[in-house]
Amino acid sequence: MEQNKTPLFTAMKNYIADKAMAFHTPGHKQGKGIPDEMREIIMPDGLKMEVSLMEELDDIHGATGCIKEAQDLAADLYGADESRFFINGTTGAIHAMLLTALNPGDKVIVPRNAHRSVLGGLVLVGATPVFIQPEIDEKLGIAMSITPNEVQKVISENPEAKALVMVYPTYYGVAGDIKKIAKIVHENDMVLLVDEAHGPHLLFSDRLPVQALDAGADIVAQSTHKILGSMTQTSLLHMKKNRVDVERFNKMCSLVQSTSPNYLLMASLDTARKQMATNGRELVEKAVDLAEDLRCRINEIDGLYCFGKEYMNSAGKFALDVTKLTVSVRELGISGAQAEHILRHKYKIQCELSDFYNLLFIISYADGQYECDYLYNALKSLAGEFIGKKQKELVQIKLPSLPEYVLSPREAMFKETKKVEFKQSAGKIAGEMITFYPPGIPIIYPGEKISKEIIDYVDLQKNNGGNVIGPEDANLNTIRVVVDEK
Repeated sequence: MEQNKTPLFTAMKNYIADKAMAFHTPGHKQGKGIPDEMREIIMPDGLKMEVSLMEELDDIHGATGCIKEAQDLAADLYGADESRFFINGTTGAIHAMLLTALNPGDKVIVPRNAHRSVLGGLVLVGATPVFIQPEIDEKLGIAMSITPNEVQKVISENPEAKALVMVYPTYYGVAGDIKKIAKIVHENDMVLLVDEAHGPHLLFSDRLPVQALDAGADIVAQSTHKILGSMTQTSLLHMKKNRVDVERFNKMCSLVQSTSPNYLLMASLDTARKQMATNGRELVEKAVDLAEDLRCRINEIDGLYCFGKEYMNSAGKFALDVTKLTVSVRELGISGAQAEHILRHKYKIQCELSDFYNLLFIISYADGQYECDYLYNALKSLAGEFIGKKQKELVQIKLPSLPEYVLSPREAMFKETKKVEFKQSAGKIAGEMITFYPPGIPIIYPGEKISKEIIDYVDLQKNNGGNVIGPEDANLNTIRVVVDEK
């Protein structure tokens, strides 16, 4: 296909050039009634293009015109049989992916470090998760990938499972052996569903892990906005039709999409795709070069460590997206959260995330030598402040055992819940999810039984500055549990 085209964006430009008087949504009427402050956010032509569902602009629900052509171009670029635009983020794409592949009551194998959107999808479809633990790197304190051996073991124990969800690559850029896992999954008549939120750029460099579609994945969700140039909230969902019902795929994509999609968001997907199709390899290779050079320089700074491809030496650490720079500050005697605060307020640098031991930085196609030098100098100065000074030793915290499964996430989500003191919650069934960073693995899902071991783990995390995500009470003094119906 002609990848230098932007069919959706071009149709929007043609619409405003026709100068039709607007008696349609949105209410600001192509910018005439927009609040003054909004003019600082969106340029005049963008406001004129912020329209909806005109005949020549197509309809994302059953696209036949410019949106269809734009989606077909994305499928052509990535090697999918069908691709769909999502304007409610990869969360919506993951929901559609699970709804396509599963029926209520089906078993699905899910890595414990799956994004919280997977929980939402499980609630929507009513599927039963069988959890699989990813490999944990004790030195770095973070979750890596699931392994082929563990996948084979869990499938043999759950032969009726319909699908396996894989996080590929992880937030930290670590990729598992997806080709081998895809082979195991397909040999057992299952489908492979991949959360590739952090991998929309993998296609454009041979020095990055293979993209999931090329490795045998059946449905893949990508966050185009995270690494590439589309606007926040925009993502792509790709599928191969060998094992996927195309009609059902389309129906489920429509089910979770807005009937009033924002055309500016969709057009940003169209133009980001063109940018990658026409110039992506050059842009991503530049980012790889910058990241590899910066990684080497960081590793020369006393007290800092940034792992690279040499660290990919086990089944759970098979390959690495080198544009993700995970910098361990453990030897400085400070936590990642402390380092993030200093960088943000003293050096005016904002990392992607911090955890107990590490800082994560993303080098994208938009970065240059100046940005990399600036980050290097800040990290060198930060390390100089703390290296050699006696600091409080960081505690190694081991994950508790997987909790006992009692109710499905859907059952637990719709049950009546009540607040109880967390320290007195042993034996209760959780009504919400709790995740600590690090390692970013939920220690309890809705429907699982809270154990004394989990309570002790939470106490240790809280005392050592762990960052909790998920519960209504962010301090975890209380937790919502399922009301006992007896």
